[in-house]
Amino acid sequence: MKDKFYQYIQNLQDQITSKLESVDGQAKFQEDLWERPEGGGGRTRVIENGHVFEKGGVNISGVHGKLPKSMQTYFKVGDVDFFACGLSLVLHPKNPMAPTVHANWRYFEMYDKSGNIIDSWFGGGQDLTPYYLFDEDAKHFHQTCKTACDKHNPEFYPTYKKRCDEYFYNTHRNEGRGIGGLFFDYCKANDEMSMEDWYNFVTEVGDSFLEAYVPIIERRKDLPYTQDQRNWQEIRRGRYVEFNLVHDKGTLFGLKTNGRIESILMSLPPHVQWVYDHHPEPGSEEERLIAVLQNPIDWN
Repeated sequence: MKDKFYQYIQNLQDQITSKLESVDGQAKFQEDLWERPEGGGGRTRVIENGHVFEKGGVNISGVHGKLPKSMQTYFKVGDVDFFACGLSLVLHPKNPMAPTVHANWRYFEMYDKSGNIIDSWFGGGQDLTPYYLFDEDAKHFHQTCKTACDKHNPEFYPTYKKRCDEYFYNTHRNEGRGIGGLFFDYCKANDEMSMEDWYNFVTEVGDSFLEAYVPIIERRKDLPYTQDQRNWQEIRRGRYVEFNLVHDKGTLFGLKTNGRIESILMSLPPHVQWVYDHHPEPGSEEERLIAVLQNPIDWN
């Protein structure tokens, strides 16, 4: 399974970066191959200062070895070995009318001292963070997520949409990071779903990503905007940074397993503002966005 999934994310990385380069029309992804001293490595691809994308990364990694003590405590296990692989992407468009997007699909195994698999699971999801809320974009993104989920189980979309709203939430701000999508974790074999079934589901979601995001970016990338709107985008990006550094489990896992710091922090946007006690104008589009972030909507 680990070889099969790693091959899948390698191919998916190629598909996604190729399509995004054609959308941008100017910038190309720069590739770095890296190795982790304790075992494994990855392929990082970053795009910067393009016509459409100010900064973005589409990264894959496959790491293995002894599970660090801090993660043993986290997973409530003893002295075990692990393998983890996944694709993680974040795209920050230049135009504030175009939303930031994040996605991740991953697979994890743990082994006893004889090398037997003692636990394995899939996780992942995809979520949208707009700076200006276009209802048709939100509906399109969520409908694409729902269509992918419904092919496998009608309960998946409402369950994983709710988990996404709960997970990508800045508790210290009492607001969501964005308008959500899907978030699932610890997808293990059970009476209803084998690991093969979970593989089929996770890859279905992965394959839906470009369909979910590209039509939105195409609609918004060339819209006019003002400096005030750009300032608002940078203030909201600050909230994105806060979530990633304070709450995100993927960032924490990477840092605690001696991951590659450049790859872990590639999700951070290049231009951000923290304005003291900032509040949007009453009745403005900016205020409407905040209202939705504080009270998630069912977009389907």
